[in-house]
Amino acid sequence: MITGLVVVLVASLLAVWVLSIANRLDRLHVRTDAAWAALDAALARRAVVARALLDPALAAAASGAESASRTDRELAENELSGLLGTLDRSALAPALAFELADAEERVVLARRVHNDAVRDTLLLRRRRVVRWLRLAGTAPQPSYFEIAEPSTPSDAVMLKPRPSARVVLTDGAGRVLLFQGFDPARPQESFWFTVGGGVENGEELRDTAVREAFEETGLKLAPEQLVGPVWRRRAVFSFGGETFDAEEWFFHASVEGDLTVDTSGFNDVEETSITAHRWWSAQELEEAEDTVYPVQLAELLPALTRDWDGETRTVR
Repeated sequence: MITGLVVVLVASLLAVWVLSIANRLDRLHVRTDAAWAALDAALARRAVVARALLDPALAAAASGAESASRTDRELAENELSGLLGTLDRSALAPALAFELADAEERVVLARRVHNDAVRDTLLLRRRRVVRWLRLAGTAPQPSYFEIAEPSTPSDAVMLKPRPSARVVLTDGAGRVLLFQGFDPARPQESFWFTVGGGVENGEELRDTAVREAFEETGLKLAPEQLVGPVWRRRAVFSFGGETFDAEEWFFHASVEGDLTVDTSGFNDVEETSITAHRWWSAQELEEAEDTVYPVQLAELLPALTRDWDGETRTVR
């Protein structure tokens, strides 16, 4: 009798605990949706103010940002930010200059609130009990909104061009090697990414890919072992207080057997901002709650094991 009561009590406590987690997760999803609605409204207001400046290029960029799909919204909004960053604000009427600065400040604040909500939601969704019991249900996984922001709303958003070569490195099982890292300015937001890095002066893309693969993994690849570039990705992102207009070219290379990843070639920035590495299968990527770049990696990874048709595809 006592044993039965203990079992019932423990089961009841576990049920209450699980229910509390499910309720908290539901509230976080509601919070994330509300934060996105607020960010969307702030971006729409900025577009309205940008059109009021009566500049054809700004008007076109503002309209493009408003009509962009969710997947293309970041790039469209960053293009508008870039144009606003080159604007001579001293020539504006004081009231209009104030309105623009206020609209930009609201975008910055709304984006931070949204990304904080996304971070908290993803952290809870990654807990084992949530994944094992599928407490997230059919709620879509939220994602960060990566838009460049100035250090203060009135500063120009200076985009620094950054061509880079990346390597989608797979093993015999078709798994891809990814590193986990974070922006030192936002250490709470981690993400996974492929091997690779920026092109140095005088380098060809293929040479950069070979060098980066060696520095980050210890693997010595010959240039002819690289297939591609198979993908091209355009993105605007901030890292370490700088904002980059990145053009990433992805090559594919495969390794046989076990590769012992040697990270002794990391530079100082990589040493402090990269926290882990692991091999991922396409299914693991599909089921992951983590943020992964490129976003379409899970979808595109299986095709890399087939013969490349020579076409460089644009990815997100």
